[in-house]
Amino acid sequence: MAPAPPTTDRDWRGFARTLALSMVGLFAGYLALAVLVDPYDTGRSTLLSRGAVRPQGPRTASAVRGRDPAYAGVVIGNSHIQLIEPAALTGLTGIPFLQLSVPATGPSEQFALLEWYLQHHARPAAIVLSADAFWCADDPSFPSEHGFPYWLVGDWPAYLRGLIRFSAAQETVNRIGWLLNPRRKTAAADGWWDYERNYLSQGFGVDPAKKAALEKPVGPEPEPRHGGPFPIAARLRAELTRIPAETPVVVVFPPVYARGEPPPGSPRPRARAEAACRAEVRTVLATHALSTVVDWRDGRPAAADPDQFFDQTHYRLPIARSLTTEIAEAIVRLRTR
Repeated sequence: MAPAPPTTDRDWRGFARTLALSMVGLFAGYLALAVLVDPYDTGRSTLLSRGAVRPQGPRTASAVRGRDPAYAGVVIGNSHIQLIEPAALTGLTGIPFLQLSVPATGPSEQFALLEWYLQHHARPAAIVLSADAFWCADDPSFPSEHGFPYWLVGDWPAYLRGLIRFSAAQETVNRIGWLLNPRRKTAAADGWWDYERNYLSQGFGVDPAKKAALEKPVGPEPEPRHGGPFPIAARLRAELTRIPAETPVVVVFPPVYARGEPPPGSPRPRARAEAACRAEVRTVLATHALSTVVDWRDGRPAAADPDQFFDQTHYRLPIARSLTTEIAEAIVRLRTR
């Protein structure tokens, strides 16, 4: 038996070239498949869209919800306004409303979602924004401790880069399985999520330690990096230029439990800083022709009832329903000007 010919450098180069081309081919094939499947249904490929929201977290579901043409009104914020039921707003205003709030987000994420919504709704009937303590940070980048998929609501290059990650590949497979399932489950199209049961299951309202934390008064100093200046003014001004002049805009200062508020008229630094931030938001908002503020940080009696709060910034459904009514009334007033 003749010995095998020795492997030459030319053979190795051929092998390396074949391997490299195979890897490039596999990568290109995956990327083409992911774009076609559109794992989070961003609308960049509609071949496999089914007009339904696959069960997933609100961070990624915002991409499909935010582009749904059925919703002419939108609520954007975080868990501090998540309990505003869109169907209730719809019933009170006649505007089909979408809840596009995402827990643990601040202005950067919220304005990215607003831009995405506006890309798909040229003339919204109403926009509701929640201005909580995250709006009063002094860092203009408004950093967050929690990740956010900006690439889903970004441009095409960002989207393609976002698909090159394990979680996107996994979701591509998951979406294919969901599409093939004749009894596939769906999530609420309007983004409604009543999280009361989640809080109750964690002992809020019952656990002595949690009840004690609710009653702990805030200190005299502002939260770290929340003492001003407030870059939210410039950022909000820029965002308002994207909104049509005929679209009503309501900014909500969401409820905070009384023990989490500085005393009304307090000269303490925290009270001055928080009041100054809200005043700047009001001033900038007034530059939009149809706009108003719904202020639930004005010392109203409901904010002093511990049974209406899980913690100092998360209120329960009775307050949420009252707030919903007030938001709806503000929208109706703006639309009849």
